[in-house]
Amino acid sequence: MPIKTQIWTVNGQPHQLKECILPSEQLLEDMIVSAPRVLSDEWMLIGRQESTGLGGRIDLLAIAPDASLVLIELKRDRTPRDVVAQALDYASWVERLAAEDIAAIYKRFKQDADLAADFRKYFGQPLDEDALNQRHQIIIAASGLDASTERIVAYLSERNIAINVLCFQVFQLGEQQLISRSWLIDPAETQVNASSGTAGGQSEPWNGEYYCSFGHSARRTWQDAQAFGFICGGGGTWYSKSLKMLAPGDRVWVNIPQQGYVGVGRVTGLATAAADFTVKQDGIDVPVMQADIHGNYHAEHINDPDKSEYFVPIEWLQTVPVEQAVKEVGMFGNQNTVCRPTTPKWRWTIERLKERFPQYDKS
Repeated sequence: MPIKTQIWTVNGQPHQLKECILPSEQLLEDMIVSAPRVLSDEWMLIGRQESTGLGGRIDLLAIAPDASLVLIELKRDRTPRDVVAQALDYASWVERLAAEDIAAIYKRFKQDADLAADFRKYFGQPLDEDALNQRHQIIIAASGLDASTERIVAYLSERNIAINVLCFQVFQLGEQQLISRSWLIDPAETQVNASSGTAGGQSEPWNGEYYCSFGHSARRTWQDAQAFGFICGGGGTWYSKSLKMLAPGDRVWVNIPQQGYVGVGRVTGLATAAADFTVKQDGIDVPVMQADIHGNYHAEHINDPDKSEYFVPIEWLQTVPVEQAVKEVGMFGNQNTVCRPTTPKWRWTIERLKERFPQYDKS
């Protein structure tokens, strides 16, 4: 059913706030550009009202931490169905953008800016140009959603098209207006769909093997993961939510970006926040943050469910030190913490990794 939010005041005699109309779609766009976290704190805006050369303009364009693009269309005076059709048309244009095209779009959006430098500053990691625009998402921002559009978007999402709707509603509280937002589909699901394939490339049925990108650094270390049996991610929901797709029994292959593959293991439990995750130390269960670990695992955010580190317990089948990481030209790589790749490259990567990690299926 269409998304609707209702808000009440909190007091002895609560009353429901009256819903009102956003003065203009232009105001919503201006708000998002001024404060991008109104839309999401997971993306960096890189373009606005960019001409596609197809007789239309993209409202907003953003980039995600894995260098995938996010096409954002605001519903103006078009019917919701028209917005979906327009967004799909624009996505066909976004798919063909090369690195130099994207850099030029960003310079038009932010004069004299450098995309690579600003990406590093915003996300705290270098921009991998090889990964740039290998995937994309379609986001429709609207003040309302009809049942027909909900069915269309759900249909596309169920078929692994990375599309979602973000509904905004405005409420009156005295002289002040408040705005709320709600997603039609869990953003983590859309992220997973976006990370599964390659823009413009071949796709095939998923082979059942999970991929994990492990950010080995001073913040989290592979030595800890090996010793205590876990994979993890945090610092924002973009990095942690994909861990929740893993279930006991799943097999996951771990890659350290820029280094190579370092292990394969079986999942033994569900994703758990740092405050509640325990590990075995000297045969005793201890909170992970009290164990003899080398990383700090976003300890400063341990009480923040959005920024906290999340851990998934793993029974390692075979691992190697970082210095012996397996890396070959053409192997699959991705910045998402966990994903289900559906590209031929992933199938080939797994075939090669099974040769390098022969204990991958031990019981």
